[in-house]
Amino acid sequence: MRTELELIRHGEPVGGRAYRGHGVDDPLSEWGWAQMRARVSEHEQSPWHTVVTSPLKRCRDFAEEVAGRFDLPLIVEERLKEVGFGRWEGCTHDEVRSRWPEEWAAFHEDPVRHRPEGAEDLHAFIGRVAEALEERVRIHRGERVLVVCHAGVIRAALVHALQAPPAAMYRIRVRNAGITRLWHEDDRWQVTAINA
Repeated sequence: MRTELELIRHGEPVGGRAYRGHGVDDPLSEWGWAQMRARVSEHEQSPWHTVVTSPLKRCRDFAEEVAGRFDLPLIVEERLKEVGFGRWEGCTHDEVRSRWPEEWAAFHEDPVRHRPEGAEDLHAFIGRVAEALEERVRIHRGERVLVVCHAGVIRAALVHALQAPPAAMYRIRVRNAGITRLWHEDDRWQVTAINA
């Protein structure tokens, strides 16, 4: 029996592009709300059975709106919060590059072994995301589930589904409000769309 997960990345948060891990809880900007609402505007009836969301505002606020609009159950899943970026949290790419140039260069050389100071271990992050997704497919067997989450979570989900090395995460670009579709059937994951 096939279970379908549609993972949608949150829209643009207030403050624009920055390293937002789970230590920064900015809400969606007006543009971010518009991006997200445009993704579901075509649906008069819900194509999903359940909505699952990261606890962070940039995901949860929209998930609450969708669940309310379609009268769906809403599950807040702590394990789907974004990867922790340590001392880079809230900084723009340019700020990190100028404040910690050696750390920045090492991270881009090897993002698995050279995490920012205080950042979450990448293997542990992928593990917690994989655990959450595996639990969802057990609980929601045969259903279609909307998962409102983060770029890092979607990358970790793809790495898990494809059994790819952790470093592959940073080769995947995930757009704001982009949808990634995963199927789980016969104990196998399949990726059916990225940034749809």
